[in-house]
Amino acid sequence: MGTAVHVTESTAKGKSRFRSVYWLGLLLIPIIGAMAFAIFQPIQVLPRISLAPGYVFVDQDGERLTSDDQRGKLTFYTFTYTNCEDPCPNPVKGLKTIESVAERVDTAGLPLELVAISIDPERDTPERLAEFAKAQEVSSDRWHFVTGDARQLKNVIGGGFGAYYDKTEDGSIKFDPQFVLVDGWGIRRAVYRTDDPDPALIERDLNFIADEYANSEGLNRVAYEAAHLFLCYPD
Repeated sequence: MGTAVHVTESTAKGKSRFRSVYWLGLLLIPIIGAMAFAIFQPIQVLPRISLAPGYVFVDQDGERLTSDDQRGKLTFYTFTYTNCEDPCPNPVKGLKTIESVAERVDTAGLPLELVAISIDPERDTPERLAEFAKAQEVSSDRWHFVTGDARQLKNVIGGGFGAYYDKTEDGSIKFDPQFVLVDGWGIRRAVYRTDDPDPALIERDLNFIADEYANSEGLNRVAYEAAHLFLCYPD
């Protein structure tokens, strides 16, 4: 009789240990999976820097352009003014580079638009911007040269996009050239602090955004959200 009790107790202890190991294994699976995801980064994404600023501007055609108009589109922003002469940097040339790169990238159905925001609202009227756009030989259906109230421009450019500019004593405007990529959800995803963006880098980043957009529903979305959670960003 004593032997039977001893066997029963041993069996119970064995089952208890098995359950403990079983539940411990279940707990470790997501932890191990998370560590593996963070280390091996099977999916990479561009960082979500911040929400892009909201705005209401007027473009070279006298049409209103708002930040809401750009939802569902990929938008590259830059900052310049029409009286920008050598050795002043020419961001429009950089936008042309970006446009040529975009033509060979499958953006998963996301239209791409280019917005050059004037930092000289006193002189850059819509009419002046229209002349400038014509001189730059760009297509108006994708390109927007915009202006607006000086205070709003300062808030959007300086505060929202973090781009520095200021007038100098000779009437010119000093600014740091840069391009900002905003996705279809209105989120800043990349900043290129140059007047001559690297085509290979632009192509890479557009592909990252397009892949994320194409996998933004269902189970695939969970994987992409995990990539953001574990900061799976490209070098």
